[in-house]
Amino acid sequence: MKIYKDWAKREFTLNQRLLAFIPEGVFFLLILPLVLFWLSGAIDRGLSIQSFGGGVWNIAAGILFMAGGLFLAMWAIITQVTAGRGTPVPMMPTQKVVAQGPFAHSRNPMTLGTILAYLGVGILIGSLSGLALVLIAGGALLLYCKFIEEKELAARFGPEYLEYKRTTPFLIPRPRRK
Repeated sequence: MKIYKDWAKREFTLNQRLLAFIPEGVFFLLILPLVLFWLSGAIDRGLSIQSFGGGVWNIAAGILFMAGGLFLAMWAIITQVTAGRGTPVPMMPTQKVVAQGPFAHSRNPMTLGTILAYLGVGILIGSLSGLALVLIAGGALLLYCKFIEEKELAARFGPEYLEYKRTTPFLIPRPRRK
């Protein structure tokens, strides 16, 4: 936890925060989808798993999940960079609790968006093993958020974060009450 506190002591300029997204973007938008495509294909062939669906339904559902997930993740990232004066990159963490934008509805909208986007890739290619890989990786990411990231945020921001945590759902937004 000490390393997170050390990283949080330094505030980065907007240009530095934006430059951090070049390798992140290449990794999450290009490399990971290609790895998912290749690995799920190899698993499907190795285990003789038939692809599901096909045609226009896979394309439509896959694009819908990918677009919705990317929108949510990008909205969360932009909110972190602007309102939180930080990034999702642990070495450039937010400088304050971010409780607006998508973070007003979920403590982990970027994670939710990422999982939805990669599920869209699995649907688009019609791979059951691709969906399983996304769910396993997404589950691991959620465990990290719950047991490591939340402790770090509570240590760094104290009562402000604990109140935010108490009033905001972990992942799935609740319907608004009238």
